[in-house]
Amino acid sequence: MSRLGKLPIKIPAGVTVKFDNKKFICQGPKGELSLTPHKLINVVVEGDEIKVSPKDMEAKGASAFWGLTWSLVRNIVIGVHEGFVRKLEINGVGYRAVVAGDKINMSLGYSHPIEFALPVGVTASVAANVITLESANKGLLGETAAKIRKLRKPEPYKGKGVKYAEEVIRRKAGKAAAKTK
Repeated sequence: MSRLGKLPIKIPAGVTVKFDNKKFICQGPKGELSLTPHKLINVVVEGDEIKVSPKDMEAKGASAFWGLTWSLVRNIVIGVHEGFVRKLEINGVGYRAVVAGDKINMSLGYSHPIEFALPVGVTASVAANVITLESANKGLLGETAAKIRKLRKPEPYKGKGVKYAEEVIRRKAGKAAAKTK
């Protein structure tokens, strides 16, 4: 049984929720997102709350889809109301990024500059060496941040590369430290 799935999801002021042909649609100040729930799950709007429940608890996978659907619906409601933010840090001599429209131009130590096109629904800003990504869609935001990080993963010796702001890089000593032992 899903412990989170039992909890109702509050609909904040300024957010409208509706169902259209088995599709959950949520509109708010940050945009509009939709979700088609799994066939084993019921999503019901009662007043200012959304309740998620399985149609048949005995069906295989119903409990897993119950918790997943609850989490997806909650992320949609939070996303259209407040939005999500993800920060990436660029570390390294000569490493920099500049936002130009819907693209991020980066210099990450390669022989060529990298131009990363942002997907629709994701906005970016750069301040010093920090890239700030914002979106109403949490999944798309995380995927975009992972793709940017993948362009130059942080290395363990000097810590150069692109990393998440909250990420901690485990540093290695290198050759000089090995010779002293």
